[in-house]
Amino acid sequence: YQRRVHGIFAPIMSHLGYRNHDQSAWHATGAARVAGAGIDWDRIKAVMPTGRTPEEAAKRAEMFRQFDPNGNGFLSLAEVDRGIRDVLQLDEIFDCKPAIMRAFQAAKNVAKSHGTAHHNDDYVERIEFRLLLVYLQQYFELFQMFSAIDTGGDRRVNIEEFTAMVPQLQAWGATHITDAQSAFDEIDTDHGGMILFDEFAHWALSQHLKLADHSE
Repeated sequence: YQRRVHGIFAPIMSHLGYRNHDQSAWHATGAARVAGAGIDWDRIKAVMPTGRTPEEAAKRAEMFRQFDPNGNGFLSLAEVDRGIRDVLQLDEIFDCKPAIMRAFQAAKNVAKSHGTAHHNDDYVERIEFRLLLVYLQQYFELFQMFSAIDTGGDRRVNIEEFTAMVPQLQAWGATHITDAQSAFDEIDTDHGGMILFDEFAHWALSQHLKLADHSE
């Protein structure tokens, strides 16, 4: 499964500066921190205008224009990546390619699923931009959790790592966990014996997990 996912996204991830053989590229964002410690969450929230007020909508419109230098109204993954670095200037998120990838994949399908899209599935449209910013914050936060659990830094969580972090998962909101093995099996949807970030993120979103020290 892991090899298959890497095969699908390898050209895109390579274009963004991520290499499969670079084990540190995936884990560097979370390994040096303990579940988001040292991250200025207030600054991240302030830089990303996700509200529905006229003021924040105006900020988003200008931000989208800066993300979209050719003015075609659509954002590619590469344009989103550059925008995070050059417009938002959030290096911590720019370095977290798995979060960017997941946020992009989630946002670009929103309008398509409601039948309001005007382009193909390879781009984020203007009407999806607010949700892109929301998803970037969400998946970046989830990656901090995943990295804290993945103490081995191999981009996978085994049952021993998961079991050791059950109390922390409960503190983040997964209060229903009473048996580590059962919860692990629920998250490990491909039954590969390891939890990958995609699997963890899908489950964590359904559980509404939040870092304990991360204000709403």
